[in-house]
Amino acid sequence: QVQLAESGGGLVQAGGSLRLSCAASGRTFSSYAMGWFRQAPGKEREFVAAISRSGGATSYADFVKGRFIISKDNAKTAVYLQMNSLKPEDTAVYYCAAKNLYSGAYYYTPRSVNEYDYWGQGTQVTVSS
Repeated sequence: QVQLAESGGGLVQAGGSLRLSCAASGRTFSSYAMGWFRQAPGKEREFVAAISRSGGATSYADFVKGRFIISKDNAKTAVYLQMNSLKPEDTAVYYCAAKNLYSGAYYYTPRSVNEYDYWGQGTQVTVSS
């Protein structure tokens, strides 16, 4: 089992940057593919980015391509989301998620909410215009 804790959210002006961090507990972090999702008020939770258990593959939602970068540090058991050129429509609660792949699937990047096994509590990101 793994526990996830996000940090790094806050208020930023449009065009600014934030770096979200997700610290994970557990000794098998390298077995997990990791993802970032977000949920705005009144909307469903949506996929933002994912990274494979090896860190060798990444996947992004179209609306963040070229602006956000996901990275994973297996030694520090952490995953990060660097968010640049932020827009007011990026305002949401951002969640970190983990999927245990046990073995194999080194380059799999899950994109669906239902694929993930564990979730953090979320961190608020607010982008002002």
